[in-house]
Amino acid sequence: MRAVVLLSGGLDSTTVLAKALDEGCEVVALSFRYGQRHSRELDSAKAVAEHYGTRHVVVDIDLSMFRSALTDPDIDVPEGREKIGSDIPDTYVPARNIIMLSVAAGLCESVDADRIYIGANVVDYSGYPDCRPQFFEAFRKMLSVGTKAGTEGRPIRIETPILSKSKAEIVKLGKDLGAPLHLTWSCYEGGEKACGRCDSCILRLRGFEEAGFRDEIEYE
Repeated sequence: MRAVVLLSGGLDSTTVLAKALDEGCEVVALSFRYGQRHSRELDSAKAVAEHYGTRHVVVDIDLSMFRSALTDPDIDVPEGREKIGSDIPDTYVPARNIIMLSVAAGLCESVDADRIYIGANVVDYSGYPDCRPQFFEAFRKMLSVGTKAGTEGRPIRIETPILSKSKAEIVKLGKDLGAPLHLTWSCYEGGEKACGRCDSCILRLRGFEEAGFRDEIEYE
């Protein structure tokens, strides 16, 4: 089995990469340089791929013209939100998962992979519409008719192994799989240390605490 794993360098995608390897897949890790406000996650993705000795493909796609706090430095990253996931925050990048999954599908057909792993989550998440089960079901149907593999009766599978897990469950899974969580970066900011205040940091810290583990990365 060969799989393309979307690897941002964060906690979730690194756990999913470990899961794909544990399930016996030969992995091609896929990351994107899309005009995000910092490169810390990409540095982490590189470190994680090197840790596992997996092939790592980085694709340049300029999404800096898209309206998002992750691509436009003039938009502030929300901090200290009490009801994370109740609305769609400014850190949403329009159509990001649609674009990235489309590239991943093209890479699948190019390297003879039959599945894509993505670390999307709909339990402890920021409220992005392209992380929901109905989105992935619709995308699977699209791939079945819009790719060579699909029309030949062997549609590309989209694997979402942590979709319905809490952040604590994801941390536990990562620990069980021996994933190098100390190499990961989840913060929306790109400082020397994680901010501890953005949605991603809040969810990550809560997950480690509820799972009974100490997060090994440094925070301000």
